[in-house]
Amino acid sequence: MFPTKTYVKRRQQLKKKVKSGLILLLGNEESSMNYTDNHYHFRQDSNFLYFLGIDQAGLAAIIDIDNNKTILFGNELTLDDIVWTGPQPSLVDLGAQVGVKEVQPKNAIGKYLKKARRSKQDIHFLPPYRPENKIMLSEWLGIKMNGLCSLVSIPLVRAVVSLASIKSAEEIVEMEKAVNISRAMHVAAMEYAKPGMTEAEVTGKVHGIAVSGGGNLSYPIILTVNGQTLHNHYHGNVLKKGQLILGDFGAETAMHYAGDITRTFPVSKKFTKQQKEIYQIVLNVEETCIKASKAGVLYRDVHLMAARMKVEGLKALGLMKGDTEEAVQAGAHALFFPHGLGHMIGLDVHDMEDLGEDLVGYDDTVKRSSQFGLRSLRLGKALEAGNVITVEPGLYFIPELIDRWQSEKKFTQFINYKKLKGYRDFGGIRIEDNVLITKKKQRILGKPIPKTIKEVEEIRRRVKF
Repeated sequence: MFPTKTYVKRRQQLKKKVKSGLILLLGNEESSMNYTDNHYHFRQDSNFLYFLGIDQAGLAAIIDIDNNKTILFGNELTLDDIVWTGPQPSLVDLGAQVGVKEVQPKNAIGKYLKKARRSKQDIHFLPPYRPENKIMLSEWLGIKMNGLCSLVSIPLVRAVVSLASIKSAEEIVEMEKAVNISRAMHVAAMEYAKPGMTEAEVTGKVHGIAVSGGGNLSYPIILTVNGQTLHNHYHGNVLKKGQLILGDFGAETAMHYAGDITRTFPVSKKFTKQQKEIYQIVLNVEETCIKASKAGVLYRDVHLMAARMKVEGLKALGLMKGDTEEAVQAGAHALFFPHGLGHMIGLDVHDMEDLGEDLVGYDDTVKRSSQFGLRSLRLGKALEAGNVITVEPGLYFIPELIDRWQSEKKFTQFINYKKLKGYRDFGGIRIEDNVLITKKKQRILGKPIPKTIKEVEEIRRRVKF
């Protein structure tokens, strides 16, 4: 937890931006996995963490701007609870840690909100994503569950986005921790993976490092020899020489700040010639795009720069042809690059995604494209000093997509389908780092993580098999 003054200041800033009414912030409940008392790993709501900092289930808070007070709602543990959980801080003690003096039982929220509704006080709340919170909101506000989204407070969403998008120095320290733990995970994967192992064995190795770092995973591990499938969470394949392993995983610190790193390395001790050629294109793009990511620059433009560089690289290999700019404008490159270049990262790996991607990554001047590939870019607006983003270009050879486009004779003026036959079993390559935007340039967070061909092969050369 940060110092008390951090949370007090954040709530003060929030009140100034929202201006009037009351703000309802819901923490998360325990969520049952397969029966009532067997819960999924608890994860507190990130917005609640940002403004209240308390990492405990069953809490909520009201920031009453009009009456200038903040109330923490929750239930004190009974003796029966303590038998199972051990002694825990009281609500008063929890509130004191984050500068909240008034506490009330959880069931008092409904009465407080009913009074606010009678007095026609604006009630601001964020988009609910947990079913438990949707049910409570529906009951407290007298709104059918399917009508909640229409009443979400856009002023509150915009206020949260404007505050949480700019990371403070103390947040950067925490994010560096997350990246460094993530680094240890990726280096361990490169040092551990051997032909004959399953993907699951390597996955277990890196998961343990995340837990031993004091937190857990920031998202489910992607570790696969089928890197052409962008979010592949299957871990049952046996590693074979000649394959590539795409590992996209990161650690979350005890305070829940996320790391999100991707590296791709060979199961063998060296990349093949074909793998080196594609890998170097992706690495060149990543390094160039990191340098181009500066305050005031539209991240959409950096994404399009990545697309042009990839077209040029693939043209040099004979896989694409024609005018580069026309190919990118048409979206032909998306056969090989069907996702966005990156996104915001912070307390969420896709930062504040629950608030709505377009409200986080776009604004009144930069709108999301509907074009395949480009429409998946989560962040398009101008970068600001204090943003932390991912830069994660990739190149993929997806047989199903290639077959579809070829059968439709799509972009034949730009794509050499005949030569693509030699890449059908290639898989995919992605390289990703987490980047802090500063006033004048940018810097990669954390200790350097091996990513050049020479660095990766040096690690693989030392593995005995």
